[in-house]
Amino acid sequence: MLSTKAGLFFIFILWPSLMVTSCNNTSRQSRAATAREGYFTSEDNIQLYYQITGQGADTLVIIHGGPGMDSEYMIADFEPLAQKYKLLFYDQRGGGRSTLPKDTSQLHMTQHITDLEALRTHFGFEKMTLVAHSFGPALAARYAITHPGRVARMVFIGPIPPIRENFWERFGDAVNRRLTPAEQKELSIQYNAMIEGPNTKEACRKFWNIALKPRLAAGRKVSIIKGDCCAASPEAIRYGMDITNSVTINSMGNWDYHRELPLVTAPTLILHGEEEAIPMDMAEEWVKAMPHAQLIKVPRAAHFPYVERPDMVWPAINAFLEKE
Repeated sequence: MLSTKAGLFFIFILWPSLMVTSCNNTSRQSRAATAREGYFTSEDNIQLYYQITGQGADTLVIIHGGPGMDSEYMIADFEPLAQKYKLLFYDQRGGGRSTLPKDTSQLHMTQHITDLEALRTHFGFEKMTLVAHSFGPALAARYAITHPGRVARMVFIGPIPPIRENFWERFGDAVNRRLTPAEQKELSIQYNAMIEGPNTKEACRKFWNIALKPRLAAGRKVSIIKGDCCAASPEAIRYGMDITNSVTINSMGNWDYHRELPLVTAPTLILHGEEEAIPMDMAEEWVKAMPHAQLIKVPRAAHFPYVERPDMVWPAINAFLEKE
């Protein structure tokens, strides 16, 4: 079995983004010439890094997985969407190039929600269209519940379920079935090396090279993912993996969004891979509870349907966003 921390991280981070061999930076220099970037400030004085790609008239706010990750694992693979829209990525507090607070009470889910509102205010959006992956939909939905008049539309990709219940156990079982005992052992070794070893970046890449495997559909190679899950500084990688991930998750408690989701009126598209380790029936709970949500089950895809089935995912998202 996976270690407790490694197991938690797999659940919410994208695994979201694992990718060692595919944790690469081949497209970062080419993006640097056109990307706009900077910082905005939260209400509790946390500095949050953002990066804008694309040249479209409409802006989509992209919410990465984690918690404890950063937006670099998504940017390269979202380039097809950037051909039509302006994409606003930001690194959540406690990860990437954003502040790594000394006071860990600043990593609670409540602060993540106020960060989204700070982003909206900073950029002067009346309403936001949110595109979220993995853990990100939990944050997007909580923001929509808290600020229902500030969300125009939402897209959830590979979302964790709206209820904790037995999610961790079912997810962990699915992941462990897809890894050999040797891979599980090596995963724990590389996790510890990331947190305590002398070469954080090297261990990070080795860790995600294994961790990605059970988050892709059978036969998919890790190399199909272009994003970089080890782009952050060694300090940010260690902090995000060891501190942000567990503190933010624990702050969610025994979460259950069911009672409040009927209040979310924003049209919502959910895309979930049929081979996803996050159980399909748990993803369906979003649709059951939200009055204007629809689910697309993506065949031959798991946690990264946008790279596993781009032929299906990007047209579906574009069609949804273009609806009146």
